Amino acid sequence: MDDAASPPRPPSAAHRSPAATGGGGGGSSSMTTISRHFFGGASSDEDHEFYVDIIENMQEDYGMFVWPCSIILAEYVWQQRLRFSGSTVVEVMKNMRSICNLNKVNCKILGITWGEWDDPIFDLNPSIVLGADVFYDSTDFDDLFATVAFLLQSSPGAVFITTYQNRSGHHLIEFLMVKWGLKCSKILDGFSFMPLCKASSLQGNIQLVEIELDT
Repeated sequence: MDDAASPPRPPSAAHRSPAATGGGGGGSSSMTTISRHFFGGASSDEDHEFYVDIIENMQEDYGMFVWPCSIILAEYVWQQRLRFSGSTVVEVMKNMRSICNLNKVNCKILGITWGEWDDPIFDLNPSIVLGADVFYDSTDFDDLFATVAFLLQSSPGAVFITTYQNRSGHHLIEFLMVKWGLKCSKILDGFSFMPLCKASSLQGNIQLVEIELDT
């Protein structure tokens, strides 16, 4: 994943789109929102800027907003950009292709599903696995950790970096980490590294964790 320059663009308004990804479901009516977020310094630092279009399929019951976990994870990636440069990164997000095009980054795009062992997953040897708010539906947690453990085992030294809102499934997360031979190597309050101008618009008890194999 390499930094890429791109001329400043104003945030886009929310609009309908057929491509969507979301943290949860329920309800019969939905609207897809696209929110553009800018990460970078002053205008003189244009060689280290990037944009993220976050696409969410928002059900009426969950309100019309972008999940804060996505913004916090993107900010962490930005602040750790030298660490990510040149790395092989797996990121589960259906709109990754549009993000790569937006930032003029050449990436191989393919999809994987938690707990399903299709051929493409055996060719992945990531050094970093990213996930934003993937701990939403507890029925998916076991499949998620099984997949993450496999990816980390296929690439020694790899790490899973994720942000999640501390909900009722916290103890299940701890249990499954032990079950799949994983450990938390870093945990941060998601707001501890967020600039005040961005943190003031976000809500929730959000953690950022780095998870590794427990060897």
